[in-house]
Amino acid sequence: MEIDEISLDIASLHTGYAEGRFSPQDVMETVAARIRRQPDHNAWITRLSNEQIRDYLDALGPVDLEAKPLYGIHCAIKDNLDLAGVPTTAACPEYAYTPEKSAFVIQCLIDAGAIPVGKTNLDQFATGLVGARSPYGAVHNSFNHNYISGGSSSGSAVSLAMGQVSFSLGTDTAGSGRVPAAFNNLVGLKPTKGWLSTSGVVPACRSLDCVSIVALGADDAARVLDVMAMVDPLDAFSRPVPINGGNASVRVAGTRFGVPRAEQLDFFGDRLAADAFELTIDVIRKQGGEFIEIDYEPFDEAARLLYGGPWIAERSVAVTQMLGVDPRLLDPCV
Repeated sequence: MEIDEISLDIASLHTGYAEGRFSPQDVMETVAARIRRQPDHNAWITRLSNEQIRDYLDALGPVDLEAKPLYGIHCAIKDNLDLAGVPTTAACPEYAYTPEKSAFVIQCLIDAGAIPVGKTNLDQFATGLVGARSPYGAVHNSFNHNYISGGSSSGSAVSLAMGQVSFSLGTDTAGSGRVPAAFNNLVGLKPTKGWLSTSGVVPACRSLDCVSIVALGADDAARVLDVMAMVDPLDAFSRPVPINGGNASVRVAGTRFGVPRAEQLDFFGDRLAADAFELTIDVIRKQGGEFIEIDYEPFDEAARLLYGGPWIAERSVAVTQMLGVDPRLLDPCV
């Protein structure tokens, strides 16, 4: 059954399941057909076989959205997160290994009824914000084949933007989840460090790495966050969820928003970006948001540390110990 007219957002699929209009198997067939029709974006590294996906579908049982809040929701996984029985490459074939168990957050998703479709392409070892540093090919933007997709969670964003999954997981150390989400008109959510476990994640910079969520909307991102936000005793950074949990339903009216001082805004000559920024402010103001001018310099200073501070040493040591790969086999930029 082809259900191309149905959106893959979580609410639409759950409504269809509850009403008996289609099944998770029907959705999987639609997902597979869409992927076959869109082979030239290089979004995927490994697709699960029909037999592997059948195992997840068979484990769902009857529709029970309370017991399984992500029942029958298909997802993509960045290929630096472990999925049991599927190779983890981090976009480096020489580094690849096949884990026996899934990353903590991936297992949370599976337990909640999510169906993994496969592992997505990325800037090798999550090094880059462009989505072009991979031996599996540069990931092309979902809007324009000649534009970069953003990275490093490039395949996770593009597979979602192309309508091939309902949500995807990436990682975000210095923008790797939010940048490709923005470049493909999606919601990118980077939780505070420790909110989501990074057990079973190939590290980029262990003290900063976060699992991120790429979603079609804020409500979907909040649902996925809520499922994965559990304390992992094997992750030293893991901690209890904040009191407000994964509630993304924020009313704009009466909410205060920080905006950098005018002289601190720099769009590097991109007039369209400047206009989009002003339009966003205007929309929020019309919805009742109150703007507070802030000094952005401390944030800018912290951002510069990502590429010019001690975290570079941490990343260098971690990656050197982790790889054991001949540097000549790596992407030159990486």
